[in-house]
Amino acid sequence: MSRPNYLQATKKRIEAAQSGSVFVAADFADIAETKKISDCLNRLENEKTIRRVMFGVYYKPEYSKLLNEIIAPAPDAVAHALARNFGWTIVPCGDTALYFLGLSTQVSAQWSYVSDGAYKEYFFYDTTLKFKRTTNKEISKLSPKTALVIQALKALGKENITDETIEKIQSHTTAVERRAMLKEAQYATAWIYEVIKRICR
Repeated sequence: MSRPNYLQATKKRIEAAQSGSVFVAADFADIAETKKISDCLNRLENEKTIRRVMFGVYYKPEYSKLLNEIIAPAPDAVAHALARNFGWTIVPCGDTALYFLGLSTQVSAQWSYVSDGAYKEYFFYDTTLKFKRTTNKEISKLSPKTALVIQALKALGKENITDETIEKIQSHTTAVERRAMLKEAQYATAWIYEVIKRICR
């Protein structure tokens, strides 16, 4: 029986992924154990197939014709790769949540998330990823969009909700997402649920 070629299997999957994709060893758990995959990723980095973002996190380089250079990976992709690595559930919060719902156009150097994991901060390419532990009820059993909307509303505050806010969130959610939101958010803080009912009308 021939010996499995872990390196080729790992490389093949990376080559099939989109440029800019971010990887951790856990993404290849079906191919081999963590130590072997880590060795493969280190070797592929040396071959310049992938680049290291930080310890244990790599990405497939993406070239921008507009900038005429390799661009940094998306912070959200790195955040979710870290979440996969540690088995966390994460949801954007604060200004990051507002950005994803079109409620803010400002791109911050700090990307914030609530998590069911530990309090952690990571730094890469002049960007900070901040993970803040929260109660499971704020993120568990909620679809990603419902959890995102709740975090955005919390960031805005009750007194800052306007008709424009409602319209903007509606434009960033589908009818299916709004139906799920109306059901899932019923145990959220009372004022938040009242706003969500307006969003889902």
